[in-house]
Amino acid sequence: MRKAERTRTALACGAVALIFTIYSARLISLQVAKHDEYSRLAAEKHTMRQTIHARRGLIFDRNGELLASNIPVRTVVADGSHIKNPEALARLAAPFLDMDEKELLQKISGDRKYIVVRHGVAEDKAAALGKAMQDAGLRGLYFEEDAVRTYPNGRMLGHVLGFLDHDGNGIQGIEMTMEQSLRGHDGYRYIERDRTGREIMLYRGQEEPAEHGLNVRLTIDMGLQAILEEELDSAFNDLKPEMAVGILLDPATGEVLAMTNRPCFDPNTPGDAKPEQMKNRAIIDMVEPGSTFKIVVASGALNEGTVNDKTGIYCENGAFAYGGKILRDHHGYGTLSVHDILVKSSNIGSAKMALMMGDTKYYEYVRRFGFGDKTGIELPGEIVGMVRPPHSWDKLTITRMPMGQSVAVTPLQITMGMSVIANGGRLMAPQIVKSIEDSDGRVLTEKPPKLVREVIPKKTARFVSHALTGVVGEGGTAQLAKVAGFTVAGKTGTAQKISSKGGYAEGKYVVSFVGYLPEEDPRFVCLVMIDDPKIAPGLTYGGLVAAPVFSRIGERVARHMDLVPALRAEPAGPLAFDTTRNDRNEVAR
Repeated sequence: MRKAERTRTALACGAVALIFTIYSARLISLQVAKHDEYSRLAAEKHTMRQTIHARRGLIFDRNGELLASNIPVRTVVADGSHIKNPEALARLAAPFLDMDEKELLQKISGDRKYIVVRHGVAEDKAAALGKAMQDAGLRGLYFEEDAVRTYPNGRMLGHVLGFLDHDGNGIQGIEMTMEQSLRGHDGYRYIERDRTGREIMLYRGQEEPAEHGLNVRLTIDMGLQAILEEELDSAFNDLKPEMAVGILLDPATGEVLAMTNRPCFDPNTPGDAKPEQMKNRAIIDMVEPGSTFKIVVASGALNEGTVNDKTGIYCENGAFAYGGKILRDHHGYGTLSVHDILVKSSNIGSAKMALMMGDTKYYEYVRRFGFGDKTGIELPGEIVGMVRPPHSWDKLTITRMPMGQSVAVTPLQITMGMSVIANGGRLMAPQIVKSIEDSDGRVLTEKPPKLVREVIPKKTARFVSHALTGVVGEGGTAQLAKVAGFTVAGKTGTAQKISSKGGYAEGKYVVSFVGYLPEEDPRFVCLVMIDDPKIAPGLTYGGLVAAPVFSRIGERVARHMDLVPALRAEPAGPLAFDTTRNDRNEVAR
């Protein structure tokens, strides 16, 4: 009996030992051999990687007015492993998220750990949804901090600012060209949640903070931008043109003070805009410049000593036969000085100056003024225009290009060309970004004015500038561009539109005026360009259409800048131009 008992006892002990051995082996397997595997599975079940969104940098005008900012919102994400009743959750959450219930249910069904449900949910709606879920005993939706881009001034400056796509990438404008500075870099953190979905702060894991984007300050003055936009709006509504462009800049620095186009769009709702509304025509449209281009041939001929203030050029009484074609002036003139060729805007006088210079030398000055090159402004999509070299010219080109035909330029190039005259012969690089700053306002990168080249000597620029005051004076083509109390210098342009069928479209014109004030110390250059204004036949001229718009802009801009009117604002007679001491060799070639 004792033997049997001993046997049973031994068997029982053996069984217990075997069980403990099995459990010990299993425990060793779980805690040692498969420790990493099960740790990973546990982490996947209870831990998630949470994105810490970087704040996009702000955009300001030169005076600190906010142009692009961020509104705090929530991004709603789902953890499928926490959702026990997706139908009930979808039914509850859909109205808060402005989503279709079936679409939401499809998104949150399954066991994926991280599902982006909806971006840009207002904070109050997110809070209300969270409370409703808590009251209903539902879980699985979580709310991450995020922001949505907003433009407080609506459509004002829309072409310059640009906008963001659905992924937060800059599209068009400053948002695109300054993307690397504005965007920043998202961070992340690993968090652990309990079985109810609440984060266990004690177990918060590895974290990489977000690197927020830098702020960008523009050269734009929103006070001047408002003036330019209001006056261009008025002209656009009255004249019903195909398009209109306005540019305002400081000729001494090249800083763009204002830039606008019509038609335009609101960057807050870019999806509502048509493609033609979204074009920044100031830098991507090619137009024939018309008579605004005559400053190039006059400057070149004077600087080369081809003509001077006493040179008389016979203008054929309004009809010049050359190359088998007749070149005409609007009025018939006999002999005109260089000063009067600009004042009267004589096509024939300009063509003869180019012929006297020769095609190679004339082409050199066209390129010196910056035509045929990108200006380099910090905006996307800029084009070079079209300036053909002399070897591709036909016999008529040398007589047509001086009057702004057979050449295509952008509105910004025209403005920069006139800035050469206003700035004493120096071409500056146009600039629209003033500085890059951190969130505390410390300047990290400042962009100083940049001289491109000395185009003509100061005395040549001075002579041409004085002649351009005659354009606005009595007998000139732009008397309606006058601004009371100030001497205005400028040039009109009236260019026939090119037809899609070849040649020029009958009765369709692009009219412009580009000028500056005060002529003796220019504080701004302004271009107004209007494409195909709908007015009475025979009145489609830059001096009748664009010049009055410039006058209204100039008057308001002068007040905004606190410019002091002069006691005498009418130009005197032509200046003398001494060619015996021609300093054209000072020019960088």
